[in-house]
Amino acid sequence: MTTGSSTTTGDTPLFDAESQFGTFFDDPRWALALIRATVLEAAHPQVGAALADNSAFVAHPWRRLRNTFLSMRRMFDADPAVREREAARLNRLHARMSGSDARGRAYDAMDRATRAWVVATLFEGAVTMCRLGGQPLDQDTMERMYAEYRAFLAALDGDAGELPEDVNDFWRYFDRVVEEELENTEAVRIILYRLFDHLPAPALLAGAPTLWAAGRAVVGPLLGAITVASLPEPYRRRAGLPEMPGAPTLMQGAYFAAGLTRFLPEGWINAETIIEALFLSPDSDDPRARTVTVLHARMKRASALLRLLTPLGDDTDPDPANATGEGRRSAKEFFHQVLDQTGDGHLDWPDLAAMARELATRLDLDEPEETRLYDAFAAWWRELQAALDTDGDGRVSADEYAAAVPSLAGPALIRVAEVLFDATDKDGSGAIDADEHRTLFRTAFHRDLATTHSTYGRSAFVGDFLSFMSGRRTNTPYDPLLADA
Repeated sequence: MTTGSSTTTGDTPLFDAESQFGTFFDDPRWALALIRATVLEAAHPQVGAALADNSAFVAHPWRRLRNTFLSMRRMFDADPAVREREAARLNRLHARMSGSDARGRAYDAMDRATRAWVVATLFEGAVTMCRLGGQPLDQDTMERMYAEYRAFLAALDGDAGELPEDVNDFWRYFDRVVEEELENTEAVRIILYRLFDHLPAPALLAGAPTLWAAGRAVVGPLLGAITVASLPEPYRRRAGLPEMPGAPTLMQGAYFAAGLTRFLPEGWINAETIIEALFLSPDSDDPRARTVTVLHARMKRASALLRLLTPLGDDTDPDPANATGEGRRSAKEFFHQVLDQTGDGHLDWPDLAAMARELATRLDLDEPEETRLYDAFAAWWRELQAALDTDGDGRVSADEYAAAVPSLAGPALIRVAEVLFDATDKDGSGAIDADEHRTLFRTAFHRDLATTHSTYGRSAFVGDFLSFMSGRRTNTPYDPLLADA
C-alpha cells in the first residue's frame, strides 16, 4: 500500500499505462458510477453547500462533465509534472470557494476531510460499478486501485492522511460517514429530481430539440431511479429517498449491460472521443467535425420525423413574447443563458466566478494570469452590483436586470475583455492567431471571425466581446463559451 505522498506500490508505479484507473477509464459503467458518486459527494453538507453556492453544474452540466473528465485524466497522468500542475490548479480553484450554508454552517472547499470524502466516493464508486456489473474486484486489484486514489489525494493535500491506509479500514470509514454525516441536501435533490428533467442537449443534439426532449423524458426518470437504488441503504433511509418498485432489478440490469461492453474489441469505446464528439460543433474546423456533421444531420431528420409523429412541446424554444429579433436575445434570456451561470435565478459573485473559472480552464492558465482574470471579473461584479442591485440584497434578480436594460460595456467589462485578450495571446504578439483562437473557442477563425486577416487584433477582440455581453447577440463564438450548457 501507498503511504503519505508515495506514488509507488512496492516497485510498481501507480500512474502508468497499466494503472487500475487507466484500465477503467473507457468503461461505460462510469457514466452510472459518476452520477452515483456525485450524489454521495453532494450529500456531504460541506460539498452540498459549495455546489449549491458556487457550481455551474445545474445550468451547464455538460461543461462540468467535460472539465471533470479532463481534470481526472490529468490527475492520473503518468507524468508527475502534469499531475502537480493540475493539483495546483484545483487547489487554487477550491481556495476560492467558501461561505455559509442555509443553516449558517461554514463550508470551505479546502477542508481536508471533505476533500478526502470526494476521493472516497470515486474509489467506492469504481468498486461498486464492478460489483454491480458482474465483475467484482479481487483483493489485490482493489488494494492497488485504493493506493492510486490515496496518491490522488496526496497530490492535492500533500499527504493522504485523511483516508485510512488500509483498504479494509476504508470500508469502516465509508460506512461511518454515510451513516453519521450525509444529509438530503438541496444539491442532492437538484441532481436527482431537477437535473435529469431539465438537462439541456449537448452540442451534438442541439439541432434536434424534439428528439432530445423525447429521449430525456424516458431516460431521465430511469437514471434517477437507478441512481437512488444504487445508493447505500442507510443513506436512502436517512434521506427519505423513495425507491421505485423494480428499481433494484433495473439497476442491476443497467450495470450488467454496460459491463458487457468489456467483450468488445479493444479501442471500440474511447471516452475521450465520445466526450469531444458531444461538445464538438458541426461547423468546427476540427477534422472530426465531418463525422459530427453527418450525425447532426441525421439527428435533425429523426427529430423532424418525431415532431410529425408526436406533437411534443419544445421547452428549449425561446419565448416569443421576449424575442427581440433574429440573432438577438431578450434581456431576460440573456440573464438566464449567460449571466446566471449557477442557475439559481440570481446574479451574484459565484456566477461571474464561474465565467472566470471556465475561461481560465479553456486557456489552461497558471498564476498570475489566472488571478488577473478573476480580479477583472470581481471588479465587474462590483460595478454591476452598484448599478443594478436596487433592493440592496447583495445580488441582482432577473427583474432588476431586465428593468434596467443596462449597457454592460462599462470600464470594468472593458477591462475583463482586455485581460482575456492578453491571456489568450500566449505569445504576446499583440494579436490572436488561429491556434490561440482555437484554444479559447475550440474552433479556428473560418466564419466565426468576420475578418480576412490571419490574426485577431485587440480592438476587434474587445469589440466583439463587448458586443456579445452588451448587445446580447447570439450565434457568436462566445455562445458555446459562456451561454451553452
